[in-house]
Amino acid sequence: MRYSRNIGLGWLLIWGKTDQRGVSGHRGEGSWNPLLAHMLDVGAVTGELWDNYLAQPVRDRLVEALGAGDEVVARRNAMFYAALHDLGKASGGFLHQFGRGRWVRSRMRQAARTWRAQARSAGLPLPEESGFAPWARHEHVTAHHLPRLLGCTCRHCGGKGEARRGRGLHRMALLLGGHHGHIPHLETVHRAARAARPDDWDPYYRHMIETLARVFRVDLERLSERTSLERPVTLPLFAGLVVMADWIASDETLFHYRLLTQTVEQWWNASQGQAEAALRKLRLRSWVPGPLEWADLFPDAPLPRPFQAAAMKAAPTDGPALVIVEGPTGAGKTSLALWYAHHLARVNGYHGLYAAMPTRAGTDQAAAEYISFLTRAFGIPTDANLAIVHSTAEASRAVHRLLDAGKRRSGHERAADCLPFIEDTLPSAGDPKLPGRPVLDPWYLRRCLGVISTFGIGTADQVVLAAQASEHWFLRLFGLANKTVIIDEAHAYELFQERLLEAVISWLADAGASVVVLSATLPSGTRQAVADAWCRGHRVQPRPLGAEGPVTLIDRGGRVTGVRPDEAPDPQHTRLDLVCDPGTAVLADLILREAAGGGCTAVIRNRVDSAHDLYSEVCEQARKLGWRTEEVVLLHGKLLPRDRLSLETRLREILGPGEDRTQRNPARPERILVIATQVLEQSLDLDFDRLYTDLAPIDLLIQRRGRLHRHSPNQAGRPAPLREARMTVLHLTAPDGLPLVSLPAENSPGNLDAHVYAPYALTMSWYLLNDLVTARSTCASCADERNPERQHGVACFDATRDGASLIERAYSPAPFPRTPIGSLLRATWERWLDDLRDHDNTAHARALYPYGLDGEPTGVEALKSGESHGKGDRSGGALSARSRLREPGTAVVVLFRQSPGGGKPFYSYDPAGELVVDLGDHSAQHDQEAIDAHRAQQREFLLNTSEIPVSWLSHLSPVSEWPPFSDRPPLRNRAVIVLDSRGRCLSGPRGPIAYTTTRGLHLVRR
Repeated sequence: MRYSRNIGLGWLLIWGKTDQRGVSGHRGEGSWNPLLAHMLDVGAVTGELWDNYLAQPVRDRLVEALGAGDEVVARRNAMFYAALHDLGKASGGFLHQFGRGRWVRSRMRQAARTWRAQARSAGLPLPEESGFAPWARHEHVTAHHLPRLLGCTCRHCGGKGEARRGRGLHRMALLLGGHHGHIPHLETVHRAARAARPDDWDPYYRHMIETLARVFRVDLERLSERTSLERPVTLPLFAGLVVMADWIASDETLFHYRLLTQTVEQWWNASQGQAEAALRKLRLRSWVPGPLEWADLFPDAPLPRPFQAAAMKAAPTDGPALVIVEGPTGAGKTSLALWYAHHLARVNGYHGLYAAMPTRAGTDQAAAEYISFLTRAFGIPTDANLAIVHSTAEASRAVHRLLDAGKRRSGHERAADCLPFIEDTLPSAGDPKLPGRPVLDPWYLRRCLGVISTFGIGTADQVVLAAQASEHWFLRLFGLANKTVIIDEAHAYELFQERLLEAVISWLADAGASVVVLSATLPSGTRQAVADAWCRGHRVQPRPLGAEGPVTLIDRGGRVTGVRPDEAPDPQHTRLDLVCDPGTAVLADLILREAAGGGCTAVIRNRVDSAHDLYSEVCEQARKLGWRTEEVVLLHGKLLPRDRLSLETRLREILGPGEDRTQRNPARPERILVIATQVLEQSLDLDFDRLYTDLAPIDLLIQRRGRLHRHSPNQAGRPAPLREARMTVLHLTAPDGLPLVSLPAENSPGNLDAHVYAPYALTMSWYLLNDLVTARSTCASCADERNPERQHGVACFDATRDGASLIERAYSPAPFPRTPIGSLLRATWERWLDDLRDHDNTAHARALYPYGLDGEPTGVEALKSGESHGKGDRSGGALSARSRLREPGTAVVVLFRQSPGGGKPFYSYDPAGELVVDLGDHSAQHDQEAIDAHRAQQREFLLNTSEIPVSWLSHLSPVSEWPPFSDRPPLRNRAVIVLDSRGRCLSGPRGPIAYTTTRGLHLVRR
């Protein structure tokens, strides 16, 4: 290797990483890694990701952006640019940080002193110990200097050339300047100029650039003309690729520090070998599905239903597609979506799929179906990484089964904290019929990383955040763009979320990804908005859809195909009662008398308070009637995950389909009463014999009906009076006989459910159901025509027949009648439209789009953000990205302080004091036992983490004033509430807060 005379060997002493955690030292290596070595690692990982991870459409777009159509050139340029992301670390302010800081260990301070002596001796332009080092973030230093160093001669780079000739270099510089999460403002980049004077640092920059160009075989003379980045999606795609490569290459367990005694060529060889091993270890190899039949993918249902078979015949043979699948719960939408994911991966070369669910509970429930699918569909004789992505994923049983499976496959012993391994959920790798099985590497449990796994299932929040300026938003979008994205239960999202999902769909269309939308029947306006977003991303004229369902396909040219099977779907007859809520005591008596003869009954209430009050009354009456404690269950979202997850698990075991879906679940009880909130209506695969529900929007009532008579093998075992599906809708009545839908006001009654659902939605739902009851009091298929029931408010409701028309009438209403109910509808409708405008405007202000309303492509300057935009997965300042417009909350860890008589006080996770809290610091250890202990500790904290609404803080002291656990490293940066064994608050917030295993975390009424 030849070195420039004016810099000697000093350029190799510029460090890029230091061994803060002691990983390198534990292996007997150095205390710091040369910057060039890290650059080579990142370049090598980028090349491996290009070859093995990128979906073909994403690769095509980057070839267009970085190689002017030449894939070999584009790959080299991508590696080169990614390697240059940390060039700005060669600056006095950054290098001055070695060995500085409050928490730096003494060995690192000594290593820093040794390094400084070597660096100064080699001539590096470092400030003196007492000198002032101009400081700017190193990524901004990179963004400032890079265009000039790569040949731009525009005015900003000190020349007189045309700005347009260097536009691609300036765009690239901004993307690299955002690799720590925020694409910077131009002003921020300009301010970084003073942190590294060209006279001091240009020789080092140019030498590193020339060295990297030689290693990667990059033609620097033609680099500028081959860098265009004109298509909007290439901006977040390349920014995401750089961040992903940097994070992998920065993992000290995957990459070793280099020695100065080795040559650059030896460094590069090591980088390539470790990059290949890293991708293999993290299972970042693209999905290569084989030509499987439906029966191969779904052996439990080997014959597709008529609508599934028709949709399969209509599937595109090339190119991406938007697929909208509508149908009632249990119709087989998920199986069709998975078939499409398999088919579209074969057609387009996607590396996997991501399924977006509306809730965390729904995610955990659906994970089993995706695990079963992947065991048959992966197609490569190795394991597939399936990430489960939500804020409490580490507390999920499914996550720990997958982690456990990964340990067994890699030869590690299962950690003591892992939940029991279930062979029927994760089939044996020894089965010759199964090419592999899903596992989970703990690397993907860190923030944002779950979405870049080849396979993932998680909440829709990750998708919604992928089009908002927040930290690493482009990494989320990059991960999704390589996949088929499945958006489940699309009817369950508020308008704010729908608009953000539309923005993401436009980006995914521009990236060449495919999208599958699953829902109960959608309003025509929502269906059209999704289609329009897809067409905008492909820059084609949207076409009106009309009533295309139950499956609608739209290709990249905007052509629409409606799929309607020849056979009509099976009817879902339900006896519908619309009755006035008689009050808690009377309702409890009514339900208990009806359930006395057996059966599985569900009651869905709109609020936790009303669910808890009914539960308390039912328990009081049930004890007198001989009911056992376990026969009455309360489930809602204010319970700690530790309590809620155990309840959900129990309900799935006894009310789910069981191991053999063709037979009645043998664990199904003779009698059980479940009182719950909306957590029961979404994605939990439970089957009830009888259903009561509060009045709710009509589409959600149809969804709730899906928990009734869900599994046909249970039909023969239902009690005789409950073999007819029956749903009772409870509503409140105002003195004038109209439904009571508004909040309480001074001296007037009200309905607190208006805090949950818009008064218009409640009014319209009542109006539609009442109209149904009036028009169709009986049905020949489920009632005796000689026994008219109109006077009792009873009708026959068929979800497959009535669902679409009811939803369309609700959200695209005809002129309201000139009656008292019409006046109420008109008044609540106008207020609801105001709320929708707020949702629409807020989403539009936050969302990033690939193309503007005028069709013009979005430039990199429009994608800028900053620290005030937050991390995108928590509440923050006014600009913080939001996944929904509900009241923001503050995450708190709930612990119980035990004071045994005469003994030393201790903390526990449960009121009884049986689960003792481990407050030890395991984060600094590197052996497997310590790693497992740290992971178990974090899981336990998550199981006791809840979210309190911001409005509660008006009753409590500010979180910043809560006594911190500053001497306890695991809880140092967490808000902690300490309760006594009776659930009363001892420390944390000074206010009326308490916890019980039935009511959850709540404010005490006074």
